[in-house]
Amino acid sequence: MKAMQLQRISSLAENLAPLIPVEITQPRPGRCEVLIKVSVCGVCHTDLDEIEGRTSPPRFPVVPGHQVVGRVEETGSGVSAVRTGERVGVAWIHSACGGCRFCREGNENLCPGFMATGRDADGGYAEYMVAREDFVHRIPEMIPDVKAAPLMCAGAIGYRSLRLAGIRDGETLGLTGFGASAHLVLKTVRHMYPRTRVFVFARGEGEKAFARELGAVWTGGVGEDSPVKLRAIIDTTPAWIPVVEALKNLEPGGRLVINAIRKEESDKSSLLGLDYPSHLWMEKEIRSVANVTRRDVREFLDLAAAIPVLPETEEFPLLDANRALLQLKNRTIRGAKVLRIA
Repeated sequence: MKAMQLQRISSLAENLAPLIPVEITQPRPGRCEVLIKVSVCGVCHTDLDEIEGRTSPPRFPVVPGHQVVGRVEETGSGVSAVRTGERVGVAWIHSACGGCRFCREGNENLCPGFMATGRDADGGYAEYMVAREDFVHRIPEMIPDVKAAPLMCAGAIGYRSLRLAGIRDGETLGLTGFGASAHLVLKTVRHMYPRTRVFVFARGEGEKAFARELGAVWTGGVGEDSPVKLRAIIDTTPAWIPVVEALKNLEPGGRLVINAIRKEESDKSSLLGLDYPSHLWMEKEIRSVANVTRRDVREFLDLAAAIPVLPETEEFPLLDANRALLQLKNRTIRGAKVLRIA
């Protein structure tokens, strides 16, 4: 089968084509696994983190991709909940141990045995992949494949961030950065919290205009002061400086939720600009988002179908995966990028 494979850590600043097109053996499903014929796979900033070495080291060689949508082609022994022909998705959470206290409490995203799709096991930048039946997700009928792919990570992680933000209808919310995840958060907020005003901090004029189109009441630069102090802010950027800038815009007792697996900047010196009285005093709170659970993915898919939430997408053929990643790296993005596999 055709696949795009990562064989070593590589900086896109030095290597514009870190993924290698290969022909590899089509996998076979093991016990309690299903074989998925991949239709589309979203391109995520976490893919960049993996390629450039900011996550835990991948298993080499590995096929990246964790926003996967396709149909079940074959089932292994012991599979009972998924049928051949069903349309399913696979998210960043490939598996967890199921026995630790985190798994028992429903916090499988914190499991010490957490395995990531496209990092610890081959993902969706390929014609076929295998996944455990209990970690695949049925895609609601009304959501097309290409629109469903970003929901598997950008949407689900945004939904988890929104839950962790803890806002109530009518309270103010800020979004720092306005890419694949943030634009889905804004669409979700308009439905779940119709009286909440959303303030967006972004770099480019295109991002700001896009945010206003979707209902933001105010847009400004990352370093600007919002016209009012905010109850919560969700940071979706790959950089550190927006974290510090966001803190000054929180109201007393406000909460910052950092929606990122990793930050790109290797130089953490920007954090030394943290000013305690203006940034952290008055019981402000910072929370990070660690991966997603199956509950996050399934709840958000149902919610996205009900609202509906359909992301803006740009398609690329599988062999153009490197070009899509480079555009993501350079932040030439409106909505989400998706590879068309079949």
